[in-house]
Amino acid sequence: MTTGPLSENGNWLCPEATQGLIAQFEGDLGDVTDARLAAGLCLDSLAHHDPPASPESRGDILLVITELAAAAVRRAPGPFTVRLRRTLDGVHVAVEGTRPALPRPTRHVDGLGRQIVRSLSRHVSVSRDPRRQEIHALLPW
Repeated sequence: MTTGPLSENGNWLCPEATQGLIAQFEGDLGDVTDARLAAGLCLDSLAHHDPPASPESRGDILLVITELAAAAVRRAPGPFTVRLRRTLDGVHVAVEGTRPALPRPTRHVDGLGRQIVRSLSRHVSVSRDPRRQEIHALLPW
């Protein structure tokens, strides 16, 4: 698997599409774009070896990664990790970030990103402990 976000020559790597991607980010706002770019390169490599069943799959996966990375930066400043890998029934995406010491109150109006992720994914789950949170999404490929 690739760790990163960047290789020595400044490009994200996903040399073996079957191995997937692990990219680590500091948690700056610009890292949301970098996470999307890293995932896009990995998906391009995957599509070369294993084309998606639907032309919308790539865009849907990138939108989910963008929403999850933005949520990680917005809600719990600090480093976050994006994982992406091909599974037998789709593409598994996971974004892991830190958790704030005290949970911020949730308002129903800011749940659009969550709705986007749930509507595009076959399955969504969240794992938490006192210091971190990881959101998993399985999307069609």
